[in-house]
Amino acid sequence: MAVVFQWLVRLTAGLIVLAVLGVGMIYYLASRSLPKYDATLQVEGIGAPAEIVRDNANVPHILAQSDADAFFALGFVHAQDRLWQMMMLRRTAQGRLSEVFGVKTVETDSFIRRLDIYRLAVQSVAAQSPQTLTALEAYSAGVNARIAQINQEALGRGAPEFFIFPMALAPWQPADSIAVGKLMALQLSGQLDAEVMRARMSLALPDPDRLVDILPDAPGSGVAALPEYAALVPDVPRYAAVEPQTINPLSPFGPEAFAGASNAWAAAPSRSASGGTLLANDPHLGFSAPGIWYLAHLDLAAGGVIGATIPGIPAVLTGRSDSLGWGLTTAYVDDQDLFIEELNPDNPTQYRTPDGWKEFETRKSIITIKDADPITLTLRWTDNGPVLPGRFKNIGAVTPPGHVAALSWTALSPNDTSLSGAIGLMSSQDVAQAINASELFVAPAQNLTLADLDTIAMKTVGAVPRRDPNHQSKGRMPSFGYLPENRWQGVMSFASNPGFVAPLGGILGNTNNKTVERPFPNHVSYRWGDTQRVQRWQRLMQARQVHTRDSFIEAQLDTVSATARTLLPLIGAELWFTGEAAPDGTAERQRQRALTLLADWNGEMNEHLPEPLIYAAWLRALQDRMLRDDIGPLANELTHVEPLFIERAFRDVDGASVWCDVRQSAPVETCPDMARMALDDALIWIGETYGTQLESLRWGDAHQAIQDHPVLGDVPVLRYFVNIRQSTSGGDNTLQRGLTRGGAGANAFENVHGAGYRGVYDFADPDSSVFIESTGQSGHFLSRHYDDMAQLWRRGEYIPMSLDQGLARAASVGITKLEPATQ
Repeated sequence: MAVVFQWLVRLTAGLIVLAVLGVGMIYYLASRSLPKYDATLQVEGIGAPAEIVRDNANVPHILAQSDADAFFALGFVHAQDRLWQMMMLRRTAQGRLSEVFGVKTVETDSFIRRLDIYRLAVQSVAAQSPQTLTALEAYSAGVNARIAQINQEALGRGAPEFFIFPMALAPWQPADSIAVGKLMALQLSGQLDAEVMRARMSLALPDPDRLVDILPDAPGSGVAALPEYAALVPDVPRYAAVEPQTINPLSPFGPEAFAGASNAWAAAPSRSASGGTLLANDPHLGFSAPGIWYLAHLDLAAGGVIGATIPGIPAVLTGRSDSLGWGLTTAYVDDQDLFIEELNPDNPTQYRTPDGWKEFETRKSIITIKDADPITLTLRWTDNGPVLPGRFKNIGAVTPPGHVAALSWTALSPNDTSLSGAIGLMSSQDVAQAINASELFVAPAQNLTLADLDTIAMKTVGAVPRRDPNHQSKGRMPSFGYLPENRWQGVMSFASNPGFVAPLGGILGNTNNKTVERPFPNHVSYRWGDTQRVQRWQRLMQARQVHTRDSFIEAQLDTVSATARTLLPLIGAELWFTGEAAPDGTAERQRQRALTLLADWNGEMNEHLPEPLIYAAWLRALQDRMLRDDIGPLANELTHVEPLFIERAFRDVDGASVWCDVRQSAPVETCPDMARMALDDALIWIGETYGTQLESLRWGDAHQAIQDHPVLGDVPVLRYFVNIRQSTSGGDNTLQRGLTRGGAGANAFENVHGAGYRGVYDFADPDSSVFIESTGQSGHFLSRHYDDMAQLWRRGEYIPMSLDQGLARAASVGITKLEPATQ
C-alpha cells in the first residue's frame, strides 16, 4: 500500500511539474510576440531614420523626416500592436475567414464575396491621389517590415492567436487598406435593412396605414404616405418564412440598430469661455477587445496630427492638428437601394432591363474551407449591382418567385477615393481646405464636423445617389430594377450635400439626428439614426452662454435620458399613486414599489441606480405587448424600443392608440391597461433574473460593457484573460450612449455598442486637448496596455492629447528607432 501511495505522489508531482512546464512554455511562446518598444531596428523600405516615442499610455508619437517615412512608421506600430486584428480585418474583407475557422464562417465569406469588396478595393488603388498612393505604399512597407522582423527573429508569430489559428502572413498591399475602409462602410450602413424591414412590415400589418407608427419618420415636415409593398411588388407572400441568418462574432453584418452612431459638436469663439474654438467627437461602434480604434501622433510636413486611427488604414480619421480639428458622425444618407430583378422564365441566366432581357455578369469564386471541401460560388451582377442570396438580411422574405434581389450601394465603386479624402483632410490647415479635401469621400457618408482657430463648420461628405422624382418607392422599399424611373442616375454634386459654416448661434453638432428637410429626390434620407439624444444635446448646449473643454466633456458623459423624462409621465399617467394599499409579496405591492421609485427618478441612467433597469424592462415589455398580436413573429426582430412609437400611441396621434388594443381579445384594452400589464411583465422578469428587492438593483449589473475578443472570447478559462467587462452608465438614448443588445433574454441590456473613442479639442490651448479609447493600445492580452485605458474610459477620464514631443519623451515607455537597412 505504501508503495502505491509513493507512486501516486510521484505521479501527481510529475503531472504538476509537467503542467507548470506546459504553462511556462505557452507563456514563453505567447510572450515572444510582445513588442519591445526600446529598440533600434534596421528595416527595409524606410528612407531615413525615424523615431517612435511611446508615451506613458503607449500612444506612439512618430517623428520622421518625410511623410512617407511617417506612414511607414505608422504601419510598423499598427503591426506591432494589432497584427492579428489587421489580418482578421483583411481576411474578412477578402471573404477568406473559412480558411482559418472552417465551416462556421462560410456564410460570412459567401456574403462578402458576393459584394466583391476586395476586387473593388484593388481597382480603386489607381483612383487615389499621388499623395495617398505614397502613403499607402509606405504604410504597406512598414507593416511588412514588422512581419519580416517577426519571421527573422521568431517573435512568436506576431500574436498569440496565430499559435491557435496558424495562417500564412501574406505581405500587406495598398488595396488591403482600401478594403478595410470599405469594410467599415459596410458596418456603418443600415439602409438595406431599413428597406427590407419596411417592406416586411407593410406586408405583415393588417392596416398598412399604421406603418407610420411603428416605423416613424423623424420629426419635422411630413413625408407623403407610401403605398403598401404588395402594391409595388405583387406576388410576395404576406408572411414569408425566413430562415434566420447566422451571425458570427467576426461578421461585419449586424442588425440595423448597430449600423453606426456618433456624437460631435463644436463651439465658435463667441460661445467659448477661452475665446478659442472647441470640438468634441465620440464615434460609436460595436465593442470588442481590442477596440477598433488606435491612438497615434504623426509629425507630417504640413504639421503634426494626433487622434484615432484604425489599424490597417494610414490616416487619423478623427483628431486634430495645431490649427484644425475634425470629427465624424454617421450621416444616414440613403446610399443603398435593393432592386427586385425579374428572371427570364425561359432563360434563368438573364434578367429584365428597360431594354429587354440581358445576361447576368457572372464569375466563379472558390471558398477554401478548413477541414472541409471547398465550395464554388457563382457571383452574379446586374446593372444595378451584385445579386444577393435570400438569406442575406431576410431579403428572401420580400422577393417574389421568379425574381432575385440586387444591391446598389455607393461603396461598390471601383473608383472609391475615400482614403484620399482622409489623407487630404490630415494636411488641411483650416475649414475651407478641409471641406475641399473632403469632396473625395465616397463611402461611408459621414457628417464631418470641423473647427479651425476661428471657424466651425459641418459638412455631409460622401456620395449621395441621384434618383428620379418618379421612383416607385422613393428609395424606401425594394423596387423593380427593370423600371428606368427606379434606377440611379449617378450621384448628386458635392456642393448640394448639406453644409453649415460659421452658424450665427456659434454652436453646431450632430447626434445622427435629422439635419435637413428636403423634398424627394433631394431629401438625403428618410431614415435617421436619432430622434432622442439630440433633445438632451440641445438643452445642454443652450443652457450655457459660453462653453469650455470641461462642459463639452460633461456633455459627452451625460447619462440623462430625455426619452425617459418624456415617456414615463405618459405611460404612467393613470398609475402614479393610485390603487389601494396591497400586502407585501403581491404583484400589486411590487408594482407600487416600482412606481414609487420611478416617480422620484430624474431620468439619469446611472449604473448604481435601480430605476434605469425598471424603466428599460417596462418599455421593452410594453412595446412587445403592443406589437405582438399585430405583427406576430416579426416583433422578435424589433429588438429595441422605438420611443416615437410609444409616444404616438399614448398621445393617440392619428388614432395610434389602436396599438394598445389586443385585436384577438373581446374586451377593448386601453393604453393604461397595456402599461399596467407590461409593468407586471417587467417586474416578473426582473424578479426571475435579478431578484425581487427592487431597491437593491443596479443598472450596471445588467448594462455591462461587453468588450469581448471576437475569436477567443468564448474559450473556457482563456476568456477571463481576453474579455473586458465593466459596469457602465448610459443607455440607448443618452449622450453617453451605451446601446443595449436588445431582445428578450437575460443579457438583453448588455452594453454592446458605444463610444470606443472620445476626444475633446480646445484651440485656445490645443495641447490641453484630451482623448481616450475604451480598451488599450495593444491587442496582445499579455500586455499591460491591453486594457489599461478601460477603467479610465469607464470612469469618464481622459489622457492628454498633446503634440509636444518633449512631454512624450518625458514619460515614455520606450523609444523605437527605425533606420534604413544597410546593404
